[in-house]
Amino acid sequence: MNALTRTPAADAAEIDEAVFASLLKSIRRNRFLPIPPQERNFVGDGDFLAIGCEFLRHFVELGGLRPQDRVLEIGCGIGRMALPLTQYLEAPAGHYSGFDVVAAGIDWCKQNIEPAYANFEFQHLDFNNQLYNPEGRLNEQGTLPFADASVDFLFMTSVVTHLDPAYTTFYLREAARLLRPGGRLFVTAFVLDAANRSLVDAKKARPAFILEGDGPDYIADRAHPMAAVAFDSDWLLATARTQGLQLQRPIAFGHWSGRVAENFQDICVFQHAKPR
Repeated sequence: MNALTRTPAADAAEIDEAVFASLLKSIRRNRFLPIPPQERNFVGDGDFLAIGCEFLRHFVELGGLRPQDRVLEIGCGIGRMALPLTQYLEAPAGHYSGFDVVAAGIDWCKQNIEPAYANFEFQHLDFNNQLYNPEGRLNEQGTLPFADASVDFLFMTSVVTHLDPAYTTFYLREAARLLRPGGRLFVTAFVLDAANRSLVDAKKARPAFILEGDGPDYIADRAHPMAAVAFDSDWLLATARTQGLQLQRPIAFGHWSGRVAENFQDICVFQHAKPR
């Protein structure tokens, strides 16, 4: 039995906290993990490896990720989340697939991560995105090239924050199709519940969303509407439920709105309706 997993019957991945903390520490100190040069990094500022480790902790502690899970990342960028996972997922059962609309990020991952880790694969999918791939040929009318019920853990970090309602619905629908019964979907978003709306109105939030119109989506920058998108919480949760995805734990609200929190964006963990 893996040292990180105490009991396979648990609802989430119960871990030996000391062992997991040691793993995270060793990943951050690993000088041999490839880090993309800053000029090629389009996924945001900050310590590349430290942010990836922070999310690995969230995936395990909030999302229940297990070393033997089959994982799919929607919007993998240039491998910021994938890199720490190379040290956590156990081949051959533990497997990672990631795709992105930015070809340059996928090229870097294929050159620097795939050769060293046989259980990791990356591909470019030419979906249209106003911010990252405005000339993309694919749209939300199609399907993702992955088999039904083939994934244990699917995640989207800083993805729906750059999508409109149609694309968000598309990815939630596809997530439900791809997840095995009981599988989990981990999503970060800007979620507008009553408390966050009040904080936005009080000018406490960054981004400062413009709460005009009937929603369900709201932008922060009229000149660049997809730079940051927030969604009504009722719409987001209802749309997920329609696809068979139930909120598995209370939303872990982030500090973007002015709340006190460790994480920046709000974290939602959904579970496929049928248990494992």
